[in-house]
Amino acid sequence: MNISYRWLRTLAPDIDDSAARIAERLGMLGAPVDEISELGGGLGGIVIAQVKEVRPHPNADRLRLCEVDAGGDTLQVVCGAPNVEAGRFYPFAPVGSSLPDGMRIRKAKLRGEVSEGMLCSAKELGLGRDHAGLLTLSGEWEPGTSFVQGMGLEDTRLVLDITPNRPDLLSHLGVARELAAGGEGSLRLPPLLDEDVELEIASAEREGAGGKVTVTIEDPEGCPRYMAAVVEGVTVAPSPEWLATRLRSIDVRPINNVVDATNYVLHELGQPLHAFDLDRLAGPEIRVRRAREGESLVTLDGVDRRLDAEALVIADRDGPVALAGIMGGEDSEVTEATTRVLLECALFDPLRVRGTARALGLSTDASHRFERGVDPTGQPRALHRLIELIVAVAGGTVRPPAVDAKSSTAKRIQVLVRGARIAQVLGVQMTGEEVDELLRPIGFSIEATPDGSMVAVPAFRPDVTREIDVIEEIARRRGYDSFGVELSFFRPGHVPPDPLLSLVSDVHALFQRWGLLEARTAAFAPAGSDRVPLLNPLSMEESHLRGDLADGLLRRVEHNWAHGVRSVRLYEIGTVFGPAGLVPREETRLAAVLTGPRRPSHWSGGDELWDFWDLKALLLDVAELVEADVRPQAEGSDRLSVHSSNGDVLGQASRVDPAHLDAPAWAEPVYALELTLRPPPPCPPKAYVELPAFPAVERDLALVTPAGVEAGAIEESLRARGGLLLERVAPFDIYEGEGIPAGTRSIAWRLRFRHPERTLTDDEIDAIVAAMLRSLEEEHGVRRR
Repeated sequence: MNISYRWLRTLAPDIDDSAARIAERLGMLGAPVDEISELGGGLGGIVIAQVKEVRPHPNADRLRLCEVDAGGDTLQVVCGAPNVEAGRFYPFAPVGSSLPDGMRIRKAKLRGEVSEGMLCSAKELGLGRDHAGLLTLSGEWEPGTSFVQGMGLEDTRLVLDITPNRPDLLSHLGVARELAAGGEGSLRLPPLLDEDVELEIASAEREGAGGKVTVTIEDPEGCPRYMAAVVEGVTVAPSPEWLATRLRSIDVRPINNVVDATNYVLHELGQPLHAFDLDRLAGPEIRVRRAREGESLVTLDGVDRRLDAEALVIADRDGPVALAGIMGGEDSEVTEATTRVLLECALFDPLRVRGTARALGLSTDASHRFERGVDPTGQPRALHRLIELIVAVAGGTVRPPAVDAKSSTAKRIQVLVRGARIAQVLGVQMTGEEVDELLRPIGFSIEATPDGSMVAVPAFRPDVTREIDVIEEIARRRGYDSFGVELSFFRPGHVPPDPLLSLVSDVHALFQRWGLLEARTAAFAPAGSDRVPLLNPLSMEESHLRGDLADGLLRRVEHNWAHGVRSVRLYEIGTVFGPAGLVPREETRLAAVLTGPRRPSHWSGGDELWDFWDLKALLLDVAELVEADVRPQAEGSDRLSVHSSNGDVLGQASRVDPAHLDAPAWAEPVYALELTLRPPPPCPPKAYVELPAFPAVERDLALVTPAGVEAGAIEESLRARGGLLLERVAPFDIYEGEGIPAGTRSIAWRLRFRHPERTLTDDEIDAIVAAMLRSLEEEHGVRRR
């Protein structure tokens, strides 16, 4: 949002701060200034000159020779601009002067003809983006007059960063309201005419007539209010220099006096407006409706746009003439031949405007404001201001009455703000008088009640709807730096933390202990099965949303290989997407890749490589966090699966097939895992258990186990026979070799028994162990060594 310092001060005369101080204040009020630029900077040597004569260049078809009066002797200037005319005034850079971009003007020969200076365009002066021709100055000027002083360019432009929730700051009036010492009551709109224009308004519900035009709102949801007025006898011409200069100061290109008037009011009050050539409207009538099947519209930028049924259009009797809240149509634009204009001032639904603008890939100053929400009560003032300005710069008279068609009426929101809640949130006690002093200058109304302050929110503040929003306004207006640094007492909340966030935090800690590095890859991927396509992809390689994380990490592995890095250990926690009707399915996943040495190479050698057992150990640690089981996908397979407690497959891990990688010859095997992060079910409440009062009895068993029997099966059998007295069972040694039969191995187990109410005897333990051994031999062929 561009703001002119001089324009701001015309609206709020009590603002006496410098531009730098204003930028500082706006930053503290939540509207930081990104840039401050002096408009007259670098233009000190530019003067206003009159072209006396124009003749063809003898040696170039596209160049012309101009005799220029710059306040002294007549100078010859070679010019290639198509719009140079004898008798007109233009900015002129004489020999020895400099342009804002640092270019120094010298006397030179162009195609054999001497050029003693340069006639300038708006872009060359840093006053706009128009480079198609010279900057033509309207009116009469004394040749040699300083361009900066004559144009009133002793101004400063501030570029504000306005957040989407503050549409009230998208105008000079809104910014002035925040800065004025006297608040809203001290603001004034500079008079444009010696006498005010009387505006007769005919109000109607959804359909009305006035000024020989009928207005009908066929889509009341898309357009709650539409005002229209007719001005006859206008003369369309270039704007007077004060108006053109005011627009250039905020980087808006002047077009003609009528269009410039609509842009002026837009940036002054924040209300978008539009002017139609009344004689080019069929009927003449205005219908606000949805677009119909097969309809199209050539907009003011010359593009033929196909419309869908969701688009809100302004139509006459024959068809669409404008995109509501976005851009007008070419067939009804104001031209030099226009003598009667229909002025539109409306309120459109933000969602409808945003949807149409995005569908058409079109963004304008008007749509930018309608998408965020304009003041629903500001249309009468904006229309009256526009009429006054057009009468002042283009002449004409108003054809009464103006039409005000409404389908609904905006109501002010009332919010009760309690003093106790202010103290709880801000940590300071505030009286109702203090609240009133802070909020009333920016348009809020406060009424004291037994329960607190009843605050009426102004209609131009759609972001304030709750008590906490008003408290935020109080803090903002008081100044965030005015609160003490002491920590006040607080009451912890009763809402438990999100289980997924707690799990993610634990996973981060686990992988950091393992020495892995976190990666953040883009959420886009090439086309593939079960991938969600993007409506506006940045490239064909990123035309879909990703369906997994591992693929992005593998591309990072290839990137490291390409730079000679062998040891790669990365993990990522992110969102993946899958098709699921109109809204893509989303889920949070964890992925990791391992390859090369476990740690960076050392001169002493002995690098240990990441292997399958590292992958399995890491997966087991993750499975413990999510309370899941790790199983091989098939007997003897090196692909592992992670299963939740209810049997769902959460993910898998394995060595990556080399065929899927662009690997150099020296690359080591790559191992990867990926699984869905799903918080485990909540644990039942933990009950207090007293410490055991009686000693435990431990027994060690060395069991000769056939090679095909898994240790897990033996553990299950031991626990089944041990019953409630078996407190713990765990293997502590394994042996293969001499002393045991071939095809077997000896696994040593430690068993711990305990009775909660007495000491166990050896005879009781011996009986349990004997039963265990019988069961193992019968079920698995396992015997005691």
